[in-house]
Amino acid sequence: MIVAWVSEVPTGTPGDLWKARMGTLASVHIYPLKGCRAVDLGAAAVEPWGLAGDRRWLLVDADYRFISQREHALMARVVVTYGPGAGIAVAADGHPPLWVPAPAGEQAPDPELLKVTVWGSTLLAAAAGAEADAWFSAYLGEPARLVYLDDPTRRAVDPEFGADGDVVSFADGYPLLLTNTGSLRQLGEWLAAAGEQPVPMNRFRPNVVVTGFEPWAEDRWRRVRIGPVSFRVAKPCGRCVVTTTDQVTGARGTQPLKILGRKRRFGQSLVFGQNIIPDSPGVIRVGDPVEITEYAPYPDAIPSAT
Repeated sequence: MIVAWVSEVPTGTPGDLWKARMGTLASVHIYPLKGCRAVDLGAAAVEPWGLAGDRRWLLVDADYRFISQREHALMARVVVTYGPGAGIAVAADGHPPLWVPAPAGEQAPDPELLKVTVWGSTLLAAAAGAEADAWFSAYLGEPARLVYLDDPTRRAVDPEFGADGDVVSFADGYPLLLTNTGSLRQLGEWLAAAGEQPVPMNRFRPNVVVTGFEPWAEDRWRRVRIGPVSFRVAKPCGRCVVTTTDQVTGARGTQPLKILGRKRRFGQSLVFGQNIIPDSPGVIRVGDPVEITEYAPYPDAIPSAT
């Protein structure tokens, strides 16, 4: 996906449109197993590849290609929580609970490594074992294997939008996803005007949610500081069918993609949120100050992903 910067911006001055430089960290979220239920946190360690524990586990199909809610909406109903030693507890209605130890460390010094694919990246990951494979194969109704990213430095960020040494876990492409409550509020107003129900922020599966900013202010951000940690804004996030999926029931609808197609289409992408890359490790906490430390040149402010 190529990102361009175009001058299709609302009328007004930067001060009128994006006057807030300071806001607050409203919430923090990780997704231990890519595609499954979020875990809401009060604080999280920021690591080079993302928030600690975020998307270190992955399901792959018979061809070792990643599986997500795009193909299986009912993954939203799978509750995954961490236990000792980076192992996970898995629960879903109608299925027995499952404990999966992490296939790494002293208890598994020589795990089976599988070559798995996430979008355009192919990397090695540790196989979780036959019991976990059987559980998820039964849940999804097709062959599946569970793997763990025992070495999170194996996968590089797209060099077009990152720097040398930038790495990412099993997230779609970037260490963290940031969203803005002001933008969600505007989106909800658009939906209500169209006779539709507003959608919650969890539809967008963010890692960090910020508040105190104008709608779509994030389109112009280039560097953001959250608490003690500085982040680069890599590119806008193009949205997919996952945003139409209820993150509790797994039911699929049509919104907010339809309204984003009318209001937030840039090139071939429907944009909501920004992908960000940490400059250094640290710990962020709900309630931390959020400061915008660098903006895109005005008026070339609105992202276009084509």
